[in-house]
Formats: sequence, C-alpha cells, structure tokens
Amino acid sequence: MKLNRLFEITTILLNQGSVTAKELAERFKVSTRTIYRDVDVLSSAGVPLYMNKGNRGGIYLAENYALNRTLISSTESERLLLAVKTLAVTQYPEVDSIIEKLGAVFKNTADNDWIEIDFSYWGSSPNERNKFGTIKQAMLERQVIHFEYINVNGNRTSRYVEPEKLLFKGSSWYLIGYCRQRQDYRIFRISRVKNVTLIAEKFLPRVMSEAEKEKMKGFSRPLVELKLRFSAKVLNRLYDDFDDSFIVKNDDGSFTVEVVFPEDEWVYGYILSFGAFVEVVEPEHIREIIVARMRAALQVYEL
Repeated sequence: MKLNRLFEITTILLNQGSVTAKELAERFKVSTRTIYRDVDVLSSAGVPLYMNKGNRGGIYLAENYALNRTLISSTESERLLLAVKTLAVTQYPEVDSIIEKLGAVFKNTADNDWIEIDFSYWGSSPNERNKFGTIKQAMLERQVIHFEYINVNGNRTSRYVEPEKLLFKGSSWYLIGYCRQRQDYRIFRISRVKNVTLIAEKFLPRVMSEAEKEKMKGFSRPLVELKLRFSAKVLNRLYDDFDDSFIVKNDDGSFTVEVVFPEDEWVYGYILSFGAFVEVVEPEHIREIIVARMRAALQVYEL
C-alpha cells in the first residue's frame, strides 16, 4: 500500500539520515518517479524533506525532525512502531505516554485530537472498534479468543483461535491465527468475525512452517492474471489503487493495467465497481463472469 510505503520512507530517513531515490525505488520495487511523487506527498503533509543532487546527493529530513533517542527507550521505540501502525483501530494502551514524549521532541501542544482515523466499515455497529481492541489485547498477552465466524456461504461456526497477526490487505482487515477447531492456521476476514471474547487461557507462540507461511501469503486462493482497459474518467482511481508503473496509456486515451489478483468474489466486485468505465480484456472466463453478472443486475431493474 502507498500509505505503508510513505510511513516506511519516513522511518528509513529517521534512522539513516539520507538515502537516494534509486535506493528507495529498488527497496520498494517501484520507479524513481513514484518515489519523487511520494516525496511531494510527504512534503505536502508537512514532513520537512529535502533533496540534493550530485554524488553526495539524496533525500533527507530536516535536522530538527530527527528523534532524540535519549527520550525514548528501545522498548518504547518498538511500541511506537506498533502504535503508529495500529493506533486508530487498536487503541494501544501506552500510546498516550509515547505521544507526550514525541510532543516534547517536536514541541507540540497537549492537544492531540486534531485527527481521527476509523477503519470500521460504514453500517457497522458501535462495537466494531472494540473488536480490534479485544484482538489486540489477546495478541499482546498471548490469550485465546472465541468468536463466531460467518463464511462466504453465510454459515456461522464457533471458533477458538490463537491470534497471531492483524493484516490489512485489499481494503479489508484480516486476522491470522491458529484455529483449534481446524487444527491449522486460518485467515479470518474481520468483518465476518462476530462476538469476540477473551478466554482465560494463555497459549505459547507456534512456529509456522515455510509451507504454512506461503499458504498464508496466498490466502489459499487461486491467482488470476488480469488485463483491464480503463476509461480516462477513472484515472484518479487507478493512481489510488496501482503503482504508476502498472498503468499504460493507450493511443485512444484509455489506460491498460495488467495485474495479478486472487480470484474470488472480491475481484468480481472490484471490477464491477468501475461500471462502464472498465473492460476485461483477458482472461476470457473473467470477462464472461462480469458480463453474466451485469446482465443479472440489469434484470433486477427491467420491468
């Protein structure tokens, strides 16, 4: 995600002082043009970034932006990293004291409520954010959780899980954990996790095999290579969703994107969300699925 890349670029500069656009491009596997755009975004957001050309050139932060490490212990530094990534959704308990110390470094006022980030989806209940807090507490304290899970077919099952990681991918939150019912690692979509409770039982961290790690990366779903042609009217969405190296302008003013996605209900819905401003060029079976769903949707509105 672009947001993660921006955060990591800032962290790298805090730790290293200076780095070249080429080094960052190689690290994140994007173009140097993308890195320069990221620098513009960070600068616009108030991060004091500067660039020098030449043999000793590079991107660097203003000196007064560097953290004074004598104020923050190594333990707090680790907690800070976790807090920044999960602050809004997990309400990490030590955040207030860390922000107070950062305020001393940056000479901020005590008023820290000028921004709020809410990852809960529209139409969710007021307890949705508490769900993240309960899962976070279980991970930190190595405590088993119980919840009800609704699968894609609407079936509800009871699960006892040893939570390992929260993952944000493809605009959705997921929980990776060891399911005691299935006796294997599973990935649960957070929006389908209901009635989370802590169990008065601790668990020891398990060592995930390489095969299990690869399985978790792929979400156990088949991948499909898509070739999509987009209208220029949705160009802003393309730059939100894809790196510019994936976006190719065609002679007729349209844009082509070739990308690999997991093939499931999400990818069908994603393509359909562009309406008439996208065409599936390849593969043929995805094209047929989209056409069939568009026809089915049209029948709902026909009299």
